[in-house]
Amino acid sequence: MDLNPPQGENYANPRICFFHVLFKAGALAFYILSALFFDSFVIIFVVTVLLAALDFWVVKNVSGRILVGLRWWNEIDDNGESVWKFECLDQESLARMNKKDSWLFWWTLYLTAVVWIFFAIFSLIRFQADYLLVVGVCLTLSIANIVGFTKCRKDAKKQIQQFASQTIATRFQSTIQSAFSVV
Repeated sequence: MDLNPPQGENYANPRICFFHVLFKAGALAFYILSALFFDSFVIIFVVTVLLAALDFWVVKNVSGRILVGLRWWNEIDDNGESVWKFECLDQESLARMNKKDSWLFWWTLYLTAVVWIFFAIFSLIRFQADYLLVVGVCLTLSIANIVGFTKCRKDAKKQIQQFASQTIATRFQSTIQSAFSVV
């Protein structure tokens, strides 16, 4: 993954990018600044987790679909087994996705989890089990999106490879057939 954002192009979906970052920053900022303004752990817990849940929902259902063309969900089948479901745009549409939007999506997705891990370590060092609970919930939501979108991206790549190999095989077969039909 490239550290620097792609140059020479603007964000194709600036509003979606804004909200993609807003809820992540909101949850993190509230968690950091809340101790200055609130004495109640319950308020800190509820608001921080609510903001993290809003972030989870926006990423999973809106920004992931629009910024990178991916969507995932998990279902329980008739046997009680957990089944991951993935949606992705077709190869042509994925190739047209804005690189800057994609860069922002993936970097903020991973960076947010790293920050929550940092807060978890900090809570452990300070023996703050209550704050570790808040961080644990937020980290779990963040990691769930990372796992879901990473699996979805791998599934999309596999579908693209299958499509490409099928297309090549079909072209090769039609070329062979046309070559022998001339003879």
